[in-house]
Amino acid sequence: MPASIGFRPCEARDIDAVLELWLRAEAVPRPTDHAAALSRRLERDPELFLLALEGGRIVGSLMGGWDGWRGNLYRLAVDPAYRRQGLALALLERVEEALRAKGAARIVSRAFHAEPGVVEFWSGAGYSLDADQACYSKDLG
Repeated sequence: MPASIGFRPCEARDIDAVLELWLRAEAVPRPTDHAAALSRRLERDPELFLLALEGGRIVGSLMGGWDGWRGNLYRLAVDPAYRRQGLALALLERVEEALRAKGAARIVSRAFHAEPGVVEFWSGAGYSLDADQACYSKDLG
């Protein structure tokens, strides 16, 4: 990972740049990919929504969530120009540590198979597909 990469929690002023990162990273579009939804996300556990920056430019993001029972991970995204340099793993390790500090004994990642490298990354990071569970969702649009 380049030594010039820094990490910090997301702030309201970063929202547009985060949405642009998700587009560059080819994240599967979701109904919650808009500024109002990210603003609401920042109201809860803002320290778990971590950004990676180089020279002030957002090049990576990972949203963590803590519901008091389990840790959750959403929207791991790395700018294509920064992939394969350890940035995703660095974001993951930082958010995992923050969730561990809150008391999480289990972390679940929401990932989309259509996103580049998702299966290899998560399995390489020690996560396994939980065949006993299904994820059901409903868009309230």
